[in-house]
Amino acid sequence: MVRTRFAPSPTGYLHIGGARTALFSWAYAKKHGGTFILRVEDTDLERSSPESVQAILDGMAWLNLDYDEGPFFQMQRMPRYKQVIQQLLDEGHAYHCYCSRDELEAMREAQRAKGEKPRYDGRCRQRTTSVHGVSPVVRFKNPTEGAVVIDDLVKGRVVVSNTELDDLIIARTDGTPTYNFCVVVDDWDMSITHVIRGDDHLNNTPRQINILKALGAPLPQYAHVPMILGHDGERLSKRHGAVSVMQYSEDGYLPEALLNYLSRLGWSHGDEEIYSLDQLVQWFDLESISKSPAKFDPEKLSWVNQQYIKAADNARLVELARPFMAQDCFDTVHGPNPAEVFGLLKERVSTLEELADAAVYFYRPLEAHEDLKKQHLTAAVKPALEALVLRLADVEWKKETLNPLLKEICAAHSLKMPQVAMPLRVMITGETQTPSIDAVMALIGRDAVLARIRDHLTRYPE
Repeated sequence: MVRTRFAPSPTGYLHIGGARTALFSWAYAKKHGGTFILRVEDTDLERSSPESVQAILDGMAWLNLDYDEGPFFQMQRMPRYKQVIQQLLDEGHAYHCYCSRDELEAMREAQRAKGEKPRYDGRCRQRTTSVHGVSPVVRFKNPTEGAVVIDDLVKGRVVVSNTELDDLIIARTDGTPTYNFCVVVDDWDMSITHVIRGDDHLNNTPRQINILKALGAPLPQYAHVPMILGHDGERLSKRHGAVSVMQYSEDGYLPEALLNYLSRLGWSHGDEEIYSLDQLVQWFDLESISKSPAKFDPEKLSWVNQQYIKAADNARLVELARPFMAQDCFDTVHGPNPAEVFGLLKERVSTLEELADAAVYFYRPLEAHEDLKKQHLTAAVKPALEALVLRLADVEWKKETLNPLLKEICAAHSLKMPQVAMPLRVMITGETQTPSIDAVMALIGRDAVLARIRDHLTRYPE
C-alpha cells in the first residue's frame, strides 16, 4: 500500500512550497487508496516553536488536506532514535568522533589549500579509545566504495559516488540526533513507500539511502519536485508573494482555488486549468511533474480565485466573506439578502475581501467624490431624474419593470441611457462601476433608492 508523508519543520509558517509538497503527497496517496501522514520535524530546538506548529496545523486544516495518521513529533521519539544509533554503533556502522571544532576547521583549511573539497576525512573511524573530558558526536560510517543509485520518479536516474560523501554526524555531543538521521528512522518505522519532497533535499537522499541500507530497511521510492521560483526566476521569497498559506485566507482566497493553482505549479493534466480536488486525485501522477522549476504568478492565482468565486454557491460566499463584512456596514436585517447581492457582484471580483468591499453601498450610502459629482450630476439631466423619482414612487419594484421605465424616461427627455444611468449610479452607489443599475436598484430597495436620489437632488446644481 502507498504511504506518503509531509514532514515540515516548525520553524515558521506553512509556506507555498510546503503546501504544494503536502498537496502532491496527499494526492498521490489518495489516488492509490493509500495513507497520508503528517510528521512534524521539530528537532531544531532553537528555531522550532509551538506557534509554528499551530501555523502548520491551521494551514493544513484550512486547505482541507486531511491526514490519515499523525501529527507525529520527532521530539517524542527520542528513545527510538537513540536505540537505532546504538544499533549502528554495535554493528560497526557508526563510530564516536572526538574531533574539536578547531581541529575540524584546520582540516578543512588544509583541504582548501590543496584545492580539495572540504569534508571530514574519517580520522576517528578506527579510534578504539575515548578522549577524557570530551563528549563525542556519533558519525555514520559511510561506504567508501561504489555509488548510490537513485531512480527518482521525477528527476530520473541520479548516481552519486560514495567517495563524494563524508561521514555524516547522526548524533550531536549532547546525544540529540540530527535531521538526516531522524528522517531515516521515521520513514522506516512509518513504512513510507514514496518520499515526495522539494529537490533541495536531493543532496540528502544518498546519505539517507546508505543509512537505510546499513539498517537493512526497505528503501522508499523518491520523487524530488523542482523548486518554485518567483516571476523573475529567483528563489521564491516574500517579495514574490511567498507568504504564509494563512495569509491567503486573510486576503480572501478560497482554499480550493489556492490548491488548484498550486497543483499547476510543476504539474499539469493536458490544458486543464480549473478542476476540483476529486479530479486532481483522479488525474494525478508523478510522471507528469515537470523537471523544470515552476514560476509563481500572483496574477494567475487571482484569476483562478476569481473563477472559483464566480462558480461558488452564493450562500457559501456569504459565510466565507463574513470576516470581511464590517458590522457597521452590513445591516442584513433591514438591507437586502447578502446572498443575492453577492450573486450580482461575484462576476466582478477576485477575492472575498473585494466582494465584501463591493457590497457596502447596498447597505449604506457612499458619498461620491466631488469630481464625479461635477462630471455626472449636471443641470442638463436633472429634469429627467426628477421625473424618474415621481415614477419610482409607485412602480412595481423589480428589475424587469425598472429597466423599461429608465428607457422611457430617457426617450421622453431625448437622452441616451448612459446619460441617465451614470448620474443615477453616482447618486445611489457613490461609484461609477457597478452591475446594471436596474439590478442594483432592485436589490437596494425602493425606500433607500428614493432617499439617496432625493438627497442628491436637494444639492443638485441649478
